[in-house]
Amino acid sequence: MLKKISLFVMAIFYTGAGINHFRHPASYYPLIPPYLPNHFLINIISGILEISLGILLMMPVFRKAAAFGIIFLLIAFIPAHIYMITKGGCMGITFCIPSWLTWVRLFPLQFLLILWARWHVNK
Repeated sequence: MLKKISLFVMAIFYTGAGINHFRHPASYYPLIPPYLPNHFLINIISGILEISLGILLMMPVFRKAAAFGIIFLLIAFIPAHIYMITKGGCMGITFCIPSWLTWVRLFPLQFLLILWARWHVNK
């Protein structure tokens, strides 16, 4: 029962996060490292992937692939977390978090999110 609830929460979490990429795209652009091209496209692709993977988690036939997809997506987001650390948590005028929180976002939070997805690899 706990795993079913966790799966539902995870699916809602990623679907909601993906939708947010389209509702508030400008809030994501500063988080994308400047050495990556086309922040607009990166944001769109990230949003589509999060929505798709969140929905696919709820389909038993695709659950394993979706969980692995989330793990790979979380790994792909690591450069953004490192970039945020190098900027001291301030990503423009409107987005600032304490520098210690940037480290928490990278580790342990990112690690825990990966473990959470890994838990759902097996049905």
